[in-house]
Amino acid sequence: MAAPTTTSTARAELIADAALRLLSERGMRGLTHRAVDEAAGLPQGSTSNYARTRQALLEAAVRRLAEREAAVLTPDEMPVPDGGTRGLVDALASALHRYLTRHRELLVSRYELALEATRRPELREFYDATGSQFRAPLNALMAAAGSPEPERHALSLVAWCEGLMFSCAVGSYHSALPDVAELRTGFAELLRGMLGE
Repeated sequence: MAAPTTTSTARAELIADAALRLLSERGMRGLTHRAVDEAAGLPQGSTSNYARTRQALLEAAVRRLAEREAAVLTPDEMPVPDGGTRGLVDALASALHRYLTRHRELLVSRYELALEATRRPELREFYDATGSQFRAPLNALMAAAGSPEPERHALSLVAWCEGLMFSCAVGSYHSALPDVAELRTGFAELLRGMLGE
């Protein structure tokens, strides 16, 4: 396969996307510079030129994962609740359903990177810093919804979503994905319990 002509930004994305795909398909052992070159259709040595070390390659994957997750989960589309949580429930259910049904690869690669971060302190620091960009908008969302403890409630919301995503992506519910209506019901119950509505 001939290498596509790309700008440096597009090439960086191509490399990082190939790394995420490999993590999802082959796990951490399958992620090598040579394998990324092959998966991306680039000349041998291209990935090494972009990310010299394994740590640099893992950081590129984490950075790209955060970009792609932000596009999937689209916190910008979340409404500011005014007199109820129905719009919030609908937006959360739609975003989570979109992630579960169209982006399983991202979830699996995220789990691979999260596990690797438990073994590499330098990756842990980078992983946590990159992921922290999702906290502030979620805390603000919970505060706008009327939460008296937005940080604690945001953590509970994340924990519920993470558990559901893990179960549906790689756990025992992988073949029984909830539909949007079921997710709406779950989010409504969760938010009602937290917000006392």
